[in-house]
Formats: sequence, C-alpha cells, structure tokens
Amino acid sequence: MTARTVIVGSGGMLARAVAEELKKRGTPFRAIDVPEIDLRDAASVERAIHDKDTLVLNCAAFTDVDGAEAREADATAINGTGVGTLAARCKQVGAVLVHYSTDYVFDGQANAPYAVDHPRDPINAYGRSKLVGEQLLEASGAEYLMLRTSGLYAPWGKNIVLTFRSLLSSKQEIAVVTDQVTRTTSAQYLAERTFQLLDQSARGTFHVANGGQSSWHDFAAAIASHEYSKCKILPTTAEKFARPAKRPAYSVFDLSKTDALIGPSLDWRESLHAVLRQL
Repeated sequence: MTARTVIVGSGGMLARAVAEELKKRGTPFRAIDVPEIDLRDAASVERAIHDKDTLVLNCAAFTDVDGAEAREADATAINGTGVGTLAARCKQVGAVLVHYSTDYVFDGQANAPYAVDHPRDPINAYGRSKLVGEQLLEASGAEYLMLRTSGLYAPWGKNIVLTFRSLLSSKQEIAVVTDQVTRTTSAQYLAERTFQLLDQSARGTFHVANGGQSSWHDFAAAIASHEYSKCKILPTTAEKFARPAKRPAYSVFDLSKTDALIGPSLDWRESLHAVLRQL
C-alpha cells in the first residue's frame, strides 16, 4: 500500500505516540522532519507534502516555552506562519490537516473549564505563537482537525513526568507549585483520541486531555506515591518559582464536545500510572 498519511515533525515526543497508534491500526505512513520539511520554508513544505497525500498530522512545534520569550520570532515562524504554510499546501492537495495546539492560547484567569470557542488571550510568547497558527489554520480554507491539549507527557522524550521522577529519586525534598491547575495528558492517550475523532470524521476544534484536574503539586505527589518515593514535596507558589515565561494559573479544558462524540475522557491518574508502569 502507498502511504498517504504523513507525520510532520517525526523526531518529537507526540510524533512517536502518533506513529505507534498508526502501526497498531496497520495504517501505512510516512514520517518526515527537518531537513526534509521545514515549516519556515514554503518550498520544502511543497516538496514534502505530495499531491496524493490524504492526511497530514502536524506534530512539529517550537515547544520551549521559556525560550520563546527571547525567541518569539523563531517560535512564531514554526508555530504560527509555518502552520499557515502547511495548511495552504494541504488545501492545495486536498489533504486533511490535523494540528495540535495548546491551553496556553487562553489567559488562565477563568474559574470554569475553557470551552473550545472561549476568547483567546495568551499571556506569553509561546501562547502568542500558537495563536497565530490557530488563526492562520482557521482562515486557510483547508479541511482540518485542530486539537488543543495540555500538560503533555510520555514514557520518552523530555517532559514533566520524567523530570519529576528524576527529582523524586535524587532529592530529599522538592518544591512544587500548588496554584497552577490543569488537565495533564498522556501523548499516547492523545494519539488514541486523535484517531477516534478522525474515525468519526470530526472537523474543526476540539479539546483533548485526560479527565479530572490537578495542580502540579498534586501531580508530583501522585508520581511519588506510585514510585514509593520518600522525597518530601513542599507546596510553593508560581510567584516564588519565577520563570521567564508566565504560566496560566488555570488551564482546565471543557472536554464535553469531545466526550459527546467519542466517549468519556480517561482520568489523568489512569494514564499517568500506565506511563509509569512502562517506565
């Protein structure tokens, strides 16, 4: 069979999960990354996305949230205008584009879960770069499925679970913020939900994350409990844990649109424990 499904950004954490899901389904695919495709270069995008491609999954992104504060133009070139370039090419060849976005397009000031159509107002450079991508995708005329997610992790790559696990095994105590609340998401779970939505011919914008919510302190405590760690987890606040990029205080998605189409979201503890068992 000729592969007409393409993963863009094949070297990333999410791309590996997407590739594993495609293999489970027996779906042929082509996985590409720099230098074969560079979202900053329209000519390379045109060469890399072929006329007969039918599904393009964009897992490429500038993901360094703190680094984006000093390199916003670079972040926007990949997360923003690059997405517009990819969408234009997908429209040209008639391919459906799956694009992944973020909770960081919202301001974090809500007191109830963010609906998919809630006004966007990012508070950091990374969020602004992702917002540009969302807007260009929406205006492109391409057939698309945009999935916002939050707190992404996997048994591989560089992510919060592996960071916490390392700290909990090497430190006597760590301080973790209690005033940032989110829905964490396993990349493997996100990949699974992606194709469940595609199976239902879903188009437009959906929120995909694990069910429930937690502070990062709660999340670290859950890892410590699973790992039988004796490390003491001290509560702290974002104000005392200064970083270059401001983080939203409240990043909880409304998942009702997704749940109504493909069933209830799996609780975050279940996905976390599944990943920890793999580790």
